[in-house]
Amino acid sequence: MLKEASWAKIEHPSVTNAIKLLLLTGCRLSEILTLKWEYIDKLHHRINLPDSKTGKKSVYISPFVLEIFENIERKQDNPYVIYGTVEGKHLINLQKAWRRIRKRAGLDDVRIHDLRHSFASIGAASGLSLPIIGALLGHTQTQTTARYAHLIGEPLKDAASLIGEKMKSMLG
Repeated sequence: MLKEASWAKIEHPSVTNAIKLLLLTGCRLSEILTLKWEYIDKLHHRINLPDSKTGKKSVYISPFVLEIFENIERKQDNPYVIYGTVEGKHLINLQKAWRRIRKRAGLDDVRIHDLRHSFASIGAASGLSLPIIGALLGHTQTQTTARYAHLIGEPLKDAASLIGEKMKSMLG
């Protein structure tokens, strides 16, 4: 759906770029909308946010996110990655565009903040620990990340099944 919105120029490029970054970084909407090029540390694969909901933080990013940054057009005299239509300013709001995109995708009940939850859920389902997921999200309290704990059980169940099957074949 994002490819279609981007290629067909249905949505402003900043809209689709913001949604990709929200999904792939676990950042909050305000952190992505106000992201400046100077915050991106390509060498260390991170975004250094001087101010967020929890204060100053570093967000570690994947090589894929770095690729996305490479493909985002830089606007002259605009420090923002997610630029708006007003010269020198960042995009202010994604709500209307998000409603259009999720309607086309048939995801009427998905909120923008759910993209952050998806990032965490995929980490939990992949077997990452709650402290690691919390650190990636910038949570200062473990209990904030604990809402994803139910997802960690699935990879553990799969691992136990795998070991059980191997042991069963060894025991004959």
